[in-house]
Amino acid sequence: MTPQSRPRVLFLSRGRVQLPLSESLAPKWAALEEVFELRALNAGSGGGDDRFVVLPEASAAFYASLPFVTAREIRRFRPDALVASDPYVGAGALAGRWLARRAVRVIVELHGDPKTFTRLYGSPRRRALAGLSDVVARVALGRADATRAVSSFTAKLVEARRGVPPTATFLAYSDLSAFADSPPAPVPETRTIVFVGALEPYKNVAGLASAWRLVAAELPDARLVVVGRGSLQATVEALVRELPQNVVHEPQLDPPAIARLLDGSRALVLPSYPEGLGRVLLEAFARGRSVVATDGGGIPDVVTHERDGLLVPPYDDTALAQALVRVLRDLSLAQRLGAAARETYAQWHQTPADFAAAYRELVERTLAGAR
Repeated sequence: MTPQSRPRVLFLSRGRVQLPLSESLAPKWAALEEVFELRALNAGSGGGDDRFVVLPEASAAFYASLPFVTAREIRRFRPDALVASDPYVGAGALAGRWLARRAVRVIVELHGDPKTFTRLYGSPRRRALAGLSDVVARVALGRADATRAVSSFTAKLVEARRGVPPTATFLAYSDLSAFADSPPAPVPETRTIVFVGALEPYKNVAGLASAWRLVAAELPDARLVVVGRGSLQATVEALVRELPQNVVHEPQLDPPAIARLLDGSRALVLPSYPEGLGRVLLEAFARGRSVVATDGGGIPDVVTHERDGLLVPPYDDTALAQALVRVLRDLSLAQRLGAAARETYAQWHQTPADFAAAYRELVERTLAGAR
């Protein structure tokens, strides 16, 4: 491979893709194609894009087919490197390499704590797989040729499992144009807080509900808008029934609608732990809105306490409620934190070309022998 040539890279991901690509995802893959000859294996549906091989969306079918489809694509495409989006996909990539009997480097990414996959997400039945899941993640990270983290939190997890820091650490790609392309609206006087995310245990939805009861008791005009779906949706629906004047649930909104919702709020709330980084933090910051969040996971990489947000200990419902009351009572505080949040966003802004360049550097370092 000469410096002018493009490495051949096969990307593997459990993330669902709908073909043809949406306007939000197309720039990412166009930028990657500028620096790589690429193929991608994704769960999803649709067709018409030769760069993608679509695998079944159902988990069991996806993971069962992944090693064999990976081996086939290794033989057909002859990639220099495989990039797996998480350790479980990484295990499939390693198995596919073994089946193909080809020397190809495997890069495994870590976007969050692997233990949340079975313990803090989805049905409680997943917990029965926790031990096996931990072993799979540990083996995949240990046997990978290189790794990528997305925050200092996930970098520490990689180092704990491998004994060395990740090969690279950089953000996942996010199309934030719906949030960043127009000037932020002024912080309103109305006392509204927004939550956007999966309604799963790792987001501490139950803790948010507990804290909001305390907020509503102190500020009867306070309003919480929850956007999301998940296994804990019943918890949110119960809160709506209990506090119909104080809580609204929107199962799904598109990015422009979420941007408008943030414009009508004092702040975003993110009570989760452990959070790998949190794209929604950057969405709020792009709209000039501060964040009330936990100081765990990768959140402190983005949010600085008392500068552009308020951070509280994980799972401390009382502290979360007190921080929410502060930002709801004090409009000037919300304005000050929101203005700083917009400045912080500028430091994190990433173009598709920036993202592709970071990937190119990671792949080149991996092919040169970096761990």
